[in-house]
Amino acid sequence: MKANDRVVPEGARRRRRPTKQGTVLSEQLIVETALRLIGEHGAAALTVRRLGAALGCDPSALYRYFRDTDELLLAVADELIGRTLRAWRPTGEWRADLRSLGLRMHADYLAHPQAAMLTCSRVTGRTHEVSSVEAILGVLRTAGFPDAEAVRIYHVFVDQTLSFAALDASALVLSEQAREQEVRAWREVYARQPAASRPHIAATAPVLVKEMRTSGYPAALEMMLAAASARLLHLRQDPAGA
Repeated sequence: MKANDRVVPEGARRRRRPTKQGTVLSEQLIVETALRLIGEHGAAALTVRRLGAALGCDPSALYRYFRDTDELLLAVADELIGRTLRAWRPTGEWRADLRSLGLRMHADYLAHPQAAMLTCSRVTGRTHEVSSVEAILGVLRTAGFPDAEAVRIYHVFVDQTLSFAALDASALVLSEQAREQEVRAWREVYARQPAASRPHIAATAPVLVKEMRTSGYPAALEMMLAAASARLLHLRQDPAGA
């Protein structure tokens, strides 16, 4: 999809007639279809030809909604954020709320690993992303973090979550053979290191083999929350230290 300056205003976008498949085009339908196709074909799915075929419409009709594939990709990224926000239920306890949000974000991206690899590094500037920034900053400022601290922790929280989501997604899209090779490396290489020359690996081998088969994100999230909690306690004891 190439850049196009003829995007139709939102109120005028709805097709008067259904597509060949009997559906009526909308931005939401296009985004959901793009997300499905990305899951099936990766980045190669983002062409007007593939999208038009999947939607049963003339590919040129897509330009009524998106100027180019990059704008569509940003809409896909925002849709993933929106799905997380719609399911997230804050409790008012900042640490629990950030934990539940982070774990849900991570899980929602891994449910769409191909899309995660394409979108985790993008800033959409769209509705759901703006709402998520507002929500996270609200959790932190309500907890008592000064503005500069709230922004810093927001930055670390989001980048950590997205980084792990992209990393873990890249593992999920590996071939079965490649995934098995990685598991085998921990089991057959690291677990067999001699204590004489690799004492620390040898001493921790059983735990290492088990741990490295799972995502490090939950542990990293807990470490980040613990550091933020310690920082908040310090600020309450010594406000001048802010």
